[in-house]
Amino acid sequence: MNKRLASAIFGALMVLPVSAQTFTFTAIPDQDESKLRTRFEQVATHLSDQLGVDVKFVPVKSYAAAITAFRNDEVQLAWFGGLSGVQARARVPGSVAIAQGYEDQFFKSYFIAHQSTGLTSGDSLSDALKGKTFTFGSKGSTSGRLMPEFYLREQFQQAPNKTFKKVGFSGDHSRTIALVQAGSYQVGAVNYKVWESELAAGKIDTDKVSVIWETPTYPDYHWTIRGDVDQRFGDGFTQKVTDTLLNMKQPQLLNAFPRSSFVPASNDDYGPIKATAKSIGLMD
Repeated sequence: MNKRLASAIFGALMVLPVSAQTFTFTAIPDQDESKLRTRFEQVATHLSDQLGVDVKFVPVKSYAAAITAFRNDEVQLAWFGGLSGVQARARVPGSVAIAQGYEDQFFKSYFIAHQSTGLTSGDSLSDALKGKTFTFGSKGSTSGRLMPEFYLREQFQQAPNKTFKKVGFSGDHSRTIALVQAGSYQVGAVNYKVWESELAAGKIDTDKVSVIWETPTYPDYHWTIRGDVDQRFGDGFTQKVTDTLLNMKQPQLLNAFPRSSFVPASNDDYGPIKATAKSIGLMD
């Protein structure tokens, strides 16, 4: 009798629909974890309702951890920055960029400075930056490291550690703002969206820190999905996820990013990011 029962249970498990699996996603930790949970747990609920499968947000501690989780199939979908997305897709053949924020087509970074430096807003990077202390965000950040370093190298024709007295990596954009505002670093590079969000929230004292330069625009944040999800969740699942993201219109969900809408994206859109990463030695 026990053998029959075991056989029946095994048979039932074998015919469980693929949709019984949990579809997981993560996001690069560009702000502190509590903010990320608020932003993405409501997105998980929305995706679950629209896709008809259980969806779970999996937080990670670093940009590298987000890439590793995607590579190891701990998550099937990820909200990456331009660089982390390119790096992740290089590690998971068949994975594709499927959507980006409308604003991410023309993203930019701000260079910010403590008031004690005397640096003011200008149309180019000033030679007065030389010899200052400087902090990037995360080492794997597009807006907090990759593109700012590209423009620094272009302007000064040398690595940042040759231009500045000290170079640091804060870990995230919020921390960069806090460090420069406190004077721990004299200058920093930050995601313009995080700056504007924290400015609107009253978290920035513009008597202590201000924007001194903004970069030209470049493609940045986007959703990337693994190429094997249709095999696991059913034919057309990738397209269903894509359509769900592109049709996300609820203000409370879009404000969590913050983005005005999502638009289609492709791997080719991030060719310039890949080329830049290779040019400064962040990718082979």
